[in-house]
Amino acid sequence: MSATAPTAPSGRGTADLEADVIIVGAGPAGSAAAVHMARSGLDVLLLEKTSFPREKVCGDGLTPRAVKQLADLGVPFDGDGWIRNRGLRIVGGGVRLELPWPELASYPGFGLVRTRYDFDRILADRARACGAKLMERTNVREPLIDPRTGRVQGVRATGADGEEVRYRAPLVIAADGNSSRLSVALGIRKRDDRPMGVAVRTYFESPRHEDDYLESWLELWDGTGGRQVLLPGYGWVFGVGDGTCNVGLGILNSTSAFQDVDYRRLLKRWTQSMPEEWGFTEENRRGSVRGAALPMGFNRTPHYSRGLMLVGDAGGMVNPFNGEGIAYALEAGAIAADVAVQALSRPTVQTRERALMRYPEVLRDAYGGYYTLGRTFVKMIGNPEFMKYATRYGLPQRTLMRFALKMLANLTEPSHGDAMDRVINGMSRMAPAA
Repeated sequence: MSATAPTAPSGRGTADLEADVIIVGAGPAGSAAAVHMARSGLDVLLLEKTSFPREKVCGDGLTPRAVKQLADLGVPFDGDGWIRNRGLRIVGGGVRLELPWPELASYPGFGLVRTRYDFDRILADRARACGAKLMERTNVREPLIDPRTGRVQGVRATGADGEEVRYRAPLVIAADGNSSRLSVALGIRKRDDRPMGVAVRTYFESPRHEDDYLESWLELWDGTGGRQVLLPGYGWVFGVGDGTCNVGLGILNSTSAFQDVDYRRLLKRWTQSMPEEWGFTEENRRGSVRGAALPMGFNRTPHYSRGLMLVGDAGGMVNPFNGEGIAYALEAGAIAADVAVQALSRPTVQTRERALMRYPEVLRDAYGGYYTLGRTFVKMIGNPEFMKYATRYGLPQRTLMRFALKMLANLTEPSHGDAMDRVINGMSRMAPAA
């Protein structure tokens, strides 16, 4: 569609390069959007500030929601480096419960684990194979804003050679993560009324590396301040299949103890309490302990403003129920692409803008009510007494936990599901999509 396909700058100085869509950030959200847009015939420029492969802080676990999106993207996941899992194992309150992923027509009955070290590269390569132009080591510094209209009309970036480059497009996608420099530049800042989490993780050589269940520990105790406090969050053990396990924990900010927690110390204490034969020792640790923020429940809005669309962590799209971000990043990329393709086919600026303004509405329809329920859940588990009661009396109830798995992982049939599906879907529809 664009008259000038984006090419790398040559020579010294500043160049203006054009595309139909500029996507800033080649994580799951940005690459997914690039795949769908490029397959629809748009000229897509995908800008990534680092180079692949690269390490990202993540649990590396993919639920059936994410697996469905990978299939839609045409990403093969049967080769080396992928390990399938059958469901979720929950540990807490003296109970060890294995819950298979629900059998649904809308989602596959298995999850996956793949390290982010090359998972993001696989997605970016898929975008490139579909026709998007990927430019690595390109650091976007700020949006280009039309002084007459106030609309974003591109970005200013520094290329791998240190030169400044201007890229122009009628639409820019902010897939630039939790800090989202582009969003901040437009005054779209984080909302204090939405939950935030912190995740820390590392890898250990372990005989558990081929475990076919994702494992979640629901009781995290911290001794900060001389007393034991039950924290809102969970620990995880995900077998990676390469001789190592991804071991980490995620904590929510719904308790007063959040600011005082030493996450790395807590992770070390927790892993030291594990059975010796699992190998979660300093001698077996591979790589550093790294942490990252988890922006949840639409903690940055609006998701569209003046030619800029937000996807993934830039729009705070992590599920408040379980801290899952990849599935929603991939889905948001597809939603953004659908809206963008429709908008850019319109003949005038006014009709394009009306189509683009639908994006926040589509996101609210898809996730708004469910995320509202998730924010309520976050407040509830911030109460230590509720957490103690839930783990002690809830975990032994297998039917209740099957319901909880569907609820927390957002795995229901949209229609014609069972009674659990109808209850969860009904609650999501009735909850206000704020």
